[in-house]
Order: sequence, then structure tokens, then C-alpha cells
Amino acid sequence: MPRDNSIESVLVIGSGPIVIGQACEFDYSGTQACRVLQSEGIRVILINSNPATIMTDPEFADATYIEPITPEIIEQIILKEKPTAILATLGGQTALNAAMQLYERGSLERLGVKLIGADIPAIKRGEDREIFKEIVEKIGGSSAKSIICHTMEECIAGAAILNYPVVVRPSFTMGGLGSGIAHNQSDLELIAGAGLRHSPTTEVLLEESIIGWKEFELEVMRDHKDNVVIVCSIENIDPMGVHTGDSITVAPALTLTDVEYQKLRDLSIDIIREVGVATGGCNIQFAVNPADGRIIVIEMNPRVSRSSALASKATGFPIAKIATKLAIGYTLDEIQNDITKSTPASFEPTLDYIVVKVPRFAFEKFPEADTKLTTTMKSVGEAMAIGRSFPQALQKALRSVEKKGTSFHWNTSGVTKEYLLAAMSVPTEHRLQQIQLGLFLGLTIPEVFAATKVDPWFLTQIVEINQVAQEILSENPLSEELLRKAKNYGFSDLQIAHLTNQKSSDVMAARARIGLHPVFKTVDTCAAEFEAHTPYHYSSYDLESEVIARTKPAVIILGSGPNRIGQGVEFDYSCVHAAFALKEAGFETVMINCNPETVSTDYDTSDRLYFEPLTLEDVLEVIRAEQAAGPVLGVIAQLGGQTPLGLARGLQEAGITILGTSPDAIDMAEDRGQFGELLNVSSLVAPTFGMANTFEEAVEIAHRITYPVLVRPSFVLG
Repeated sequence: MPRDNSIESVLVIGSGPIVIGQACEFDYSGTQACRVLQSEGIRVILINSNPATIMTDPEFADATYIEPITPEIIEQIILKEKPTAILATLGGQTALNAAMQLYERGSLERLGVKLIGADIPAIKRGEDREIFKEIVEKIGGSSAKSIICHTMEECIAGAAILNYPVVVRPSFTMGGLGSGIAHNQSDLELIAGAGLRHSPTTEVLLEESIIGWKEFELEVMRDHKDNVVIVCSIENIDPMGVHTGDSITVAPALTLTDVEYQKLRDLSIDIIREVGVATGGCNIQFAVNPADGRIIVIEMNPRVSRSSALASKATGFPIAKIATKLAIGYTLDEIQNDITKSTPASFEPTLDYIVVKVPRFAFEKFPEADTKLTTTMKSVGEAMAIGRSFPQALQKALRSVEKKGTSFHWNTSGVTKEYLLAAMSVPTEHRLQQIQLGLFLGLTIPEVFAATKVDPWFLTQIVEINQVAQEILSENPLSEELLRKAKNYGFSDLQIAHLTNQKSSDVMAARARIGLHPVFKTVDTCAAEFEAHTPYHYSSYDLESEVIARTKPAVIILGSGPNRIGQGVEFDYSCVHAAFALKEAGFETVMINCNPETVSTDYDTSDRLYFEPLTLEDVLEVIRAEQAAGPVLGVIAQLGGQTPLGLARGLQEAGITILGTSPDAIDMAEDRGQFGELLNVSSLVAPTFGMANTFEEAVEIAHRITYPVLVRPSFVLG
């Protein structure tokens, strides 16, 4: 059936300010929703309090309210705008909780407006821990043993029944807010106290510990005719006990047997039907015991989540866009796949590549913070990479994080395998690197598995990466065969250079001499069964490139990479507007970025999208491919924050035209010494300052200036 024509106007509730656990992925989903509704001739009213978003631009809604997302404000907007319906499933927990508050106040009935996407009973069944547990039991699934508590006294009594450690999960919260693992009563009072405060229903679930089990999640969509599709399966490399937002994840799931996967699939379909999410998507999380295969349903989100953004970018299946179409009455078989233009949305995506997501943390900004990873989310951003194998995708994702010490290295000075084995037993942001180095130093897979519970299949893949590194260390000069093998395993020129005591430019030159360059494959949602009409690419050291020729001159825009403190959605906003403006001016637009949460990495924001790390090597290879495809006017590096600014000089030295602000001007503004000299030459008054390159120089300058002194590094942001 066509869309519901009774829906003339829709109030879209945004997600508000960016917080840990609720970031720019909801700007991505909200923007998609607004675009879909407008394309269907539906009047769009938007409320969001975050000005640094694409969705709050005037052209994305017919009426935009930058106001606090509270039931009182929303009621006033409903009275003024008189929307037919409210869409609250694309704005994270903030929007969902606002919808619940409107219902509880009687506002929806009193003002004659309905919820679309998920109704109140479905939200309650998905979000209320006790009701959801009953649903899981009804469909024949298993939940962890648990007790619902509303007071601290009930929590203490419940923990005595379940025995420590217990997992604390508050109802109606996001990003693991207020959750944690209590090993004793002192922990419980701290964690459950926070959980009871953060839960709008003052309710927490105490759960038996299943720490160390494997964790999976499935993205599921359903329409009002009961058609259901599994969009994507995602596996956490870290076992249970680490929030999925803080875990390195891989899609599709790689360590399930087919029988196990089919069980998860069947449970997911039964759950979405029983919960009653009839027009949209949800995310369902599972734990699997590696010892006996026992499956436990952990929880579900009856809305679009961070994992939904990851699944959308991993598969090319636009979950938020399709969820919006379902909410206004379409069925999955009536919605065309934008990428193939020949298959419907009821055609489940198939991947012939591997996707890896790596979180980015900011503990360096908060020296007193607890760096141990738990069920409460602590990461501030994430990077995603696509490859033809797990090692290739993993190494690309690690370097996409753009943080020193994240990529694998083989410098073993000052560490022992005994130290690494002890360190990796506590989950931190460095655990995977400790595992890799420990295996390189001779730890066995059973030893590492016992300490970390990371599945042996992943450990075997890391051993293979280490074996290639050992071959590189042992062979000098590198043969063409070994260099090609290293690139297939995801090694960067910089990693190879460190292993061979060269410069990365030497490795790049060696590759150029033998014509060793990546080709670019296409994300097509169907493993090449149907032709893809959307140029959404990733690199691989394969045989055949799928970049098509063009005649229109192109401008390449460098995105901002993973979110971090000081470099967030505001830079994605700039890059997206650059793409829109250049497209209007008649240029072909090419976006390079690796952040799955953003609007810039939506396949229809630019004419071409490359999901690639923002390193000099990777960017130069994209430019090389685009120059072979057609004329390239140049590269814009000034809109994506510090990341592309840091690449501008290297690109210029490689003969690439930098459009906009020149690298010389960038250096003058970013280098404190050059900027200080500019002030002196221009006779502009500035505080007394000095430039230091060593600690000793800094101390001498500080004594000369006298304390207190303000310390400002060059070329940093935030």
C-alpha cells in the first residue's frame, strides 16, 4: 500500500546536545528523516537544542525550533504547529523519553497527535527491563537471572540472592548511563545509586554476571505488514563486560556457527514482533557462552541507535531513511534500494567484505578518570574501515582513529610478555595492542584467551599479522611479493618503514616503482549480485578497480575523522555544506572520511564517497584514483578540523592543489612561533611568550616570563 495520506505534518524530535553515548549519529538519522518527509510532501516541524547540527539548518525542516527538549516546550510547539504525528525514534534516548513524558502527561490524547515509528506500548515493552524479560521468556528465549529494584535496600537484598559480581542496568537510559559491574556492596551502592538517579522510572535491573561471554547485536526492521529483515549482524571483539560503544566491533559476525546465527536471527524476528515495533528498526543484543553455546538476550533498543548508523554505513542500507518511510505507511517491498535501484528494501543486505569499528577515547583530557572499560560507555567517537579480510579492515580501522599508539607496532623494548599478560586482563583502550605485542613476544593463544576471553579466531588473525611483521623484519630489501602481502594484511607504509628502518616516503616510492597501488571496490548491499549505481568505495589491494570514469571536474573534500573533544559534528557540518555548495556550482564532489556517525559519510551527500583513513598515504591513493577517473580541480582541507589541516603540507609537497587556505597560511596560524613572529612584525601587542622544543627550554622560558604561564602546543585543537 502507498503511504498514509492522513499524515500531513510530522514533528521530529532531535537528540539535543552531544554527550557520551549520544553523538552525531542522531544528527545523521534525524537529517535523513527530515529529507524523506519533505520529499514525500509532508510538512516537517523540528525541535532540537543543538545548533552544531545539519538537521537544524533551515532547509531541512519547514519550521525549526532550537529549544530545550522538554514536554512543556513540545506541548507549546504542538499547540502552535498542530502536527498530525510525532516521530521520536530517530532522536536517541532523549527523544524517546520526551515522547514517554508527553504520553504520561496525557498530552498526546489531549492535543490529538499520534506517535509514529513505535507506539507507547512498544517503547515500554522494549525499554522496561521487567516487561522485556517476560517477552523473551514468552518467545522461548533466555535472559540472565535478574531482579528489578527501585530502592537501594532492594538492590542490596537482590545482590545477596544473585551473588556478586552483579551487573546493574537502569531502565530508559542510554550509553550505559548509570550501569556497571558491582563486585561487592560498596561497588553496588555507588553504581546502583547512580543508576536509580539516572533512570526516569527510578528502576534498575540487577543481573547475574555473564562477563566473558561473546557479545553480538542484530539490526532488525519491520513494517506494518509484518515483513521483517535482518539488516546486519555485528560482533564485539571484546567480550561481555565492555559497553558495545567502547568495544572494537566487526560486521558481519565472524565466529558464530550457522546454527547459532540462525538462532539469533529467529529470536530477533520473534522479539521485534512481540514487542510490537511495527514501523521501524531496532537493535537487539545477545550474549553467547563460548563454552556451550548458551544464548541469552541482553536487551533491545526500540529505536535507531549508534549501532544503526554503523550498520547503515557498513551495508549501504539507510536504516534511518527506511525507518522513516515505514513510519509513514510504506512497506519494505515498496521501498527501492537506492544503491542497486533494482532490489527492494525487503532484500536483506549481503556483505562480501569485512567492516571493523574502533572507538576513540579521550582519557588524556581527564587524567583522574578511571581508564578501565565497563558497561558504562566512555568513548567519545569512533572510526570505521572496510577491507577484503579481517586483518586488512582491522589495521585500516586502527590507523583511522588517528591516535598515537593505536596502530599495531613491534617495538618490544621495556615490556615483557608477563607484564602484558597481566595488563590485558583489565579491559582498557590499549588492550588489543597489548594482546598483539604479547602474542608477538611469545604468549600463546590459550594464555591470551584465558586472560581476556577474546575469541581464539580473532587471536589467530592477530598472530598472522605478527607473522607478516616478522617476515618484514627478516627480509631486507623487501621482495615485491612480501610488500604486496603486507599491504593485503593492512600494513601502512609507515608501519613497514618502522620495521625496515626507512622513511614512509621510501616505502611509498618503492610501491610506485613496481606499480603497487590499491584499487577501490564498491559497497553495493548485495555482494555484486546486482549492479551498484552509488559510488561508495573502499580500498583493497585487489585486482580490479570499480571507480568509474567521469568528465565533470571534481573537488575532493577531506572530512574530520572520528569525533573527539574539540573536533566534533561542527566540522562535519562544514564539510557537508561544502559538498552541497560545490554540487550546486556544477562540480563533482568527492568526500573522504572514516566516521560512520556522520552525515558526510551518507552515500548521497556527495557524488562519490571514499570510506578511508585520513592519513597522507590513504588520501594520496584516493586522489590518484580520482585523477585517473577524470579532472580533479583540487582538495579542500580547511573545513574538517585539525586532521585535514595536518595533511595539507604533505599533499602540496606531493603536487596536489590545495583549494582555499594555503598550507603556508595554515602553518602561520597553527605554529605558535610563526604566529608570534607575525605579531612582532606587525607591531601587534601580545603577552610575553617563548617557543620551546624541549622540557628544559620550556622551564627556562617560564622562569624568564615568570609564573603562572599558559602552555599552548602547536597544531592541536580543543
